[in-house]
Amino acid sequence: MDTSTEPTSPLTPAVFQILLVLAAGEAHGYAIMQAVARITNGTSQLGPGTLYRSVHRMLDDRLIEAASPADEVDERRTTYRLTRHGRIVARAEAERLAQLVSVARACGLLGSPASRLRRGVRAQ
Repeated sequence: MDTSTEPTSPLTPAVFQILLVLAAGEAHGYAIMQAVARITNGTSQLGPGTLYRSVHRMLDDRLIEAASPADEVDERRTTYRLTRHGRIVARAEAERLAQLVSVARACGLLGSPASRLRRGVRAQ
């Protein structure tokens, strides 16, 4: 088992979005798909194929684990949760992305919310 703190970076958007959802608590596949649509304001919607390919890869990489009782093993109703390693990888990816956003701001590609308001641009 690989328990290094270095993620295979960058993570795919689907994997990172699933990790974000599971960071808030356990969820089954359909709930994960709904939560991804909600947290991305509908700009990203995971289909079942993408979701379950990602889930299987994440199980293999020990980022997540099945949380359902063994007597309820049914892929359609399996509940997943982050592992300790998954939380470390998700945090590292979030920090990597935050650093990139910081660079984008420094390069003038993104302004701070306060600077957009000063220019009369509504914050989104």
